[in-house]
This record gives sequence, C-alpha cells and structure tokens, in this order.
Amino acid sequence: MEIPIYLFVGMLESGKTTFIQETMEDPKFDSGEKTLLLVCEEGENEFEPEKFASKTTEIRVIEDKSELTMENLQNLQKETGAERVLIEYNGMWMIEDLAEALPEDWTPYQCITFADGTTFDSYFANMRQLLLDKFAVSELLIVNRAEHIKDKEAVHKAVRQASRRCDIAYEYADGRVEYDDIIDELPFDISASTIELQDDQFGIWYMDASETPEKYKGKTVHFKAQVCQTDTAGKGCFVPGRFAMTCCADDITFVGFVCKYDQYKKLEQRSWVWVTAKVNLKYHPIYRGEGIVLTALQVEPAEPAKEDIVYFY
Repeated sequence: MEIPIYLFVGMLESGKTTFIQETMEDPKFDSGEKTLLLVCEEGENEFEPEKFASKTTEIRVIEDKSELTMENLQNLQKETGAERVLIEYNGMWMIEDLAEALPEDWTPYQCITFADGTTFDSYFANMRQLLLDKFAVSELLIVNRAEHIKDKEAVHKAVRQASRRCDIAYEYADGRVEYDDIIDELPFDISASTIELQDDQFGIWYMDASETPEKYKGKTVHFKAQVCQTDTAGKGCFVPGRFAMTCCADDITFVGFVCKYDQYKKLEQRSWVWVTAKVNLKYHPIYRGEGIVLTALQVEPAEPAKEDIVYFY
C-alpha cells in the first residue's frame, strides 16, 4: 500500500508547527485515514492534538538523526497503523538523509518550505546550502512575517538558485498573503529551430530542462560543454556538461545530460567541445527512470569558456 507523505521543512521558528496545527484542525484535511505525525524538531510552539479534526492521528518524536532509519520508520508505521504521514522536518538536516531513510512504499505528495522574514537574509547568508537543499524539493516557500522582507527580488533569486518551479508566498502579520509574481524569462529562444545557448546559460537551461523536460522533447540544442567520460553513461555515450555552483565554492558539481555519440571514444576527458544535439526523453539508469538523453548531431572542438563555473539563475 502506498503511504503518502506531506513534508514541512524550514529552519527553527519558521512557522512549520503553526501551519501543521491549523491544517490538522481543518475538517477538510480529515480524510479518515490513520495519520502519523513525525516531529523531528521541537520549537517554542507545541502541537495540540485534542484540536485536530482527525482523532486517529498519532504523534511520534524523532529526537536524533540517528533515529532516522528505514527500519525505525517502518516500525512506527506498523505501531500506529498509519495510512498517511506528515513530517515536520529538522531544518538542520539535509533532505538526502530523509530520502535514504524512507521506506519504498512511502511516496512524497507535497513539500512546503517555511521561512521567517526577520531571519531570512541572515540564514541565507550563513546557511545557504541548508536552505537551497529545501528549496530544491519544494512546491512552495511560505515566508512568514513578510513585512520584514526588504528585497523580494533577492528572495526570488535565492529560490531560483535551487528551483524554477518553487512558488513563493508572503504572509503578513495582518493576515494578507501575496504571491511572488516575478516572471522567470528564459534568456534563450526556446521556439528557435536550434536553441542556441551562450556560455553562461547552460546552468539555467540544465535546470529548466531537468524540471520541465517535456517542452524540450524533439528540440535541437547547441551549446559549449566539457567532456565527461564515465561508464555510468552507458555504451556509446558520454556526458557533455559544465561545473555548476549550487550554493558556495565548496559545493561545485558537474551537471549534464547523457549524450549518444558514435565517436565518443575519440573525445578527451575534460576537453571543451561544441555540441549540437537532438533532445529525447528516454529511460536511462543514470536517472533511475526517464530523463533527457541527447543524440549528438555534431561534436566539434571548442575554446574553453571564459568562466569555468555556471549558475542556475
């Protein structure tokens, strides 16, 4: 049986508990299913389960990350008979820690990130990687105490470093809610017969293509990249890509898509090339499912890009 998961993430005192409490008090959220509420972080506010609309909700606390194991989660599910799970996640823990611990039949349905407008700037300046980690998997960022946000464009850019699909809502003390309406225009022409990517646009294209691959299906792209020869790409393939900075100089990673090319063995590792390729959507083990697989139409030597690193915004 599939167990739906609703994930609430963010730093301490960002509003997670209040939001979950209000959600659980809403009769519309009472599906009749037995619910397990996992609390991985205890702040000033405490849950009041007697006010929950659902009377079949069990609360369990995970005090230490060492308790975040598949075996423990499976035992909690059996103990409570849970048919759905809500998780108030610890803001200091990485999402990967949770992903590795989830039982196979636990399926994420929704992820919401919370932030406090009074501390957003300082947290992002000092704990950027932790925040980007949460933005990357979220459908929505809710910024509480939004009256303290002086630069919404800075918030928008911060989120876009990790995701182009995460919406942003600003909640004010008087109850007003405003939604981010800054338009994310792509810096290249997606309607062109061949999509031409400038050197500094690869990161934006990579993120947009990863999140909305369907709109690139059948398109032809032309870009400069470095060659990555890896066995994981599969027979007859290499990975043209770029080194990208996700949050800081200590978090630089190589990103790219698998590319079919008959003469891939002639390409030197880390060499620079111009790639013209057709975009296809196919199953590939490297993605653990369906993903973008390029078919090279032409691969030519190229001069190195002026900047080694690309960004996602």
